[in-house]
Amino acid sequence: MVDWEIVERDLDEHGYATTGPILSRRQCASLRKAFADDSLFRKTVVMARHGYGRGEYKYFNYPLPEVVATFRETFYRPLAGVANRWNEQLRREQRFPMTHAEFLKRCHAAGQERPTPLVLRYETGDFNCLHQDVYGEHVFPLQVAILLSDPAQDFTGGEFVLTEQRPRKQSRVEVVPLRQGEGVIFPVQARPAAGTRGIYRANMRHGVSRLRSGERYTLGVIFHDAK
Repeated sequence: MVDWEIVERDLDEHGYATTGPILSRRQCASLRKAFADDSLFRKTVVMARHGYGRGEYKYFNYPLPEVVATFRETFYRPLAGVANRWNEQLRREQRFPMTHAEFLKRCHAAGQERPTPLVLRYETGDFNCLHQDVYGEHVFPLQVAILLSDPAQDFTGGEFVLTEQRPRKQSRVEVVPLRQGEGVIFPVQARPAAGTRGIYRANMRHGVSRLRSGERYTLGVIFHDAK
């Protein structure tokens, strides 16, 4: 059970929040196994070919696996409240509907019809460069990454990394340790942060450090669809 009060507090204070375990070992194993079934996915990206880092990821087709679709729907509602409050603080006009189905209608009307949830696989020496997952005009400002592998047994290295760019200051870095089945909620592009002159826009990027050994799988849950 996710404590959304703590999640909201941590998002405001630190720019990210961890969920505690939200997938069982069996669910994690099922999603890792699914990576080999290309019929479930619409696209495969080999990261080195595009300068994204090293590793591979695959975007699911619709219909999404039940567990992925459920997380996308149930996490959206509490995060929509955070997203609307953040947009108000950043003086943005856009507001998000309170159901994911309504938000997807907005995406699809703008030509963003391709699903974006994905599974990522890293092997020894692989890494993910700092980036943002935007995909189109309509961007939900928060997303979730859930670790599917066991860091105590399956791999070393491969830490989830966030950077925050602050006005007239050097960037701040967060390394987020995760357990198997645990998620991290973080901004897609930016968050409101408190400064001496009030609220400012702090630009965020995320990535994964070099895997020193083993194999690491992650489920990425992005709430907007892609063109």
